[in-house]
Amino acid sequence: MSNGLAGHEHDLYPIVSDSVWLGGDSEYSVLNEGLPYWLNGLVPLAYGLDDDRLKNQTDQVVDYVLSHQQSDGWLGPEPPQNRDIWGRFPLCLGLKQLIEADPDQSPRILPALYKFIDLMHQMLTQNIGFEQFWGKVRYPDMIIVLQWLYEHHPGNHTITLCDTMSLLNQQGLSWAEFYTKGNYLFGDLDMIQPPIINPSPLFPYVHAVNAAQGMKSGAVLYRFNNDTFLRENTRNGVNWTLSYHGDPAGSIVGDERESGLGPNRGSELCTAVETMYSLSYLYHAMGDADFADRCERAAFNALPVMFTDDLWAHQYLVVPNQPFSSSIDGPNPFWNTGDQSILYGMAPNYPCCTVNMPQGLPKFLSASFAVADNNGLAHTLLSPAHVTTTLPSGTHVDLSCDTTYPFSHTLKYTFTASAPFTLHLRLPSWATSYQIHIRTNSGVPTTYTADSLKSDPHTGMLPLERLKSGTVTYTLGTGIRTEDRGNDTLSVYHGALLYALDVGFADTVSALAPTTNQQTIDANTTIPTAAHDHNITATKPWNIAIDPASLVFHTSSSSSSTSPSSHDAEKLPNPIWAYEAPPTWITARGCEIADWGMEKGVPKIPPGKRRRRCVGGGVREVVLRPYGSLKVHMAVLPVMDLGG
Repeated sequence: MSNGLAGHEHDLYPIVSDSVWLGGDSEYSVLNEGLPYWLNGLVPLAYGLDDDRLKNQTDQVVDYVLSHQQSDGWLGPEPPQNRDIWGRFPLCLGLKQLIEADPDQSPRILPALYKFIDLMHQMLTQNIGFEQFWGKVRYPDMIIVLQWLYEHHPGNHTITLCDTMSLLNQQGLSWAEFYTKGNYLFGDLDMIQPPIINPSPLFPYVHAVNAAQGMKSGAVLYRFNNDTFLRENTRNGVNWTLSYHGDPAGSIVGDERESGLGPNRGSELCTAVETMYSLSYLYHAMGDADFADRCERAAFNALPVMFTDDLWAHQYLVVPNQPFSSSIDGPNPFWNTGDQSILYGMAPNYPCCTVNMPQGLPKFLSASFAVADNNGLAHTLLSPAHVTTTLPSGTHVDLSCDTTYPFSHTLKYTFTASAPFTLHLRLPSWATSYQIHIRTNSGVPTTYTADSLKSDPHTGMLPLERLKSGTVTYTLGTGIRTEDRGNDTLSVYHGALLYALDVGFADTVSALAPTTNQQTIDANTTIPTAAHDHNITATKPWNIAIDPASLVFHTSSSSSSTSPSSHDAEKLPNPIWAYEAPPTWITARGCEIADWGMEKGVPKIPPGKRRRRCVGGGVREVVLRPYGSLKVHMAVLPVMDLGG
């Protein structure tokens, strides 16, 4: 990401480099959210990679923003008569993360934060500050910052912090009320009459990005008011959102308003990163193992599919069944997005995703470990990582996880600690078996399986006690599984990965499309040679039905071995999300089916099962690959019994 678009927006993208927050005149919305979005993602990217170039960028921006704080405490360029507090929320999340990553920044940031909070408190007591509805549904993001300040840097501000949390909750819209059977919208919103559009009181809840951010609201408020109703209410909200409006990759269908489960409707990139953040927060706050599983599904599927493999171009929307990723000529099927929505480019359709997308993987990495009890360290979101920390007990731990997960299911941990500690490893719900092999520098090797070590039924954690120095090799077993998507269609999974039909790949590169919303790049700016628009098309038949009884998993990796001595992680291709780069694939019997064509630039809903018949050469072997590597793909496949 640092070598791609996310790491160069400060150099060339006007919404950042010429932002109104920095004395420029570029912004895409009166909400002035562009630079705050960017900072919220760039801070964890810069410090997660320990990248001095990116750290310098965040320092320059924060220096300017804080030095231009208005005399009454307002952060931002708006005059007093035109202030909406929403755009401050991602800014404050970025500043919070900056103090966490570099505590030496506290003396310059904390006074500015509290000066703004005092003003926000004053505004809310006067019932001003929410000029539009965005902040009223996204206010839990600001409460996260206030809670963190209360717990880590309260000073003499505890009363103001608590009162401001209460005011935000009182003046914001209630996700808890929406997540009840009498209010929640379970059906396809396209079928509801009269249509739910702004200014309907329900519209703020069904804007897909709001829906992604709203999923964590109950957990945020529960930490504040200890209302136990919110815990089950939150579980309902997440389950309903992703069951009735979720796409197979783990995000929310909404282009931009939610619809149903149709495989020819889009999911926004902003929705994917906000879904990941909400689910990772929920796992840390509530501990339900399902939240971590869902977060990994979005991180390893919904997010990578929306980027070119070099991370210089992205989509605004991704469609589960998408054999063409290009500008749509004529009417499109989306609720409120334009003809460039599924094009890969620098800022297709609208700029918000360009500045908001940097938070996705960096925040995932930040949330991948957590303190567990007084003397435990938990690997919450599985991935390669390195962590150095001091536990509440005072034990200092240095731990590395070497793995090619999610492309293989072996994770090797190497650790040293100043005293014995407990390492907690999360067991994903899709795992059918596991083996843990422990080698310490002062003991006999130990092996655990499901027969000898049980996971916590709530968190999914496996506790490994009294570790101090050595290695742990953690191997997960799994198999192919499918999930029904209605109309006799399904999606195919193995481990944390979604597999989609390989429809071939042809990429036509062109100059960046004309830009709008004051994002035109200055003529004197040097555009990196990697920055292009990409029109990507299928080169193989896409109108394929498969026989699910014929699915077979394949891997070119040797990491599937269960021998503890064979688990040094192999090198993956870089970039890993390029076409045919992942070392795993699935084969099946399939055939082209008749009467399944395109409409409005995307495939129609496939014909019903009784009407399906093979054409075009009959039954043959077809290949499914990890969804994130297929920028054109078919992820919701009709099924047939093809015999053989």
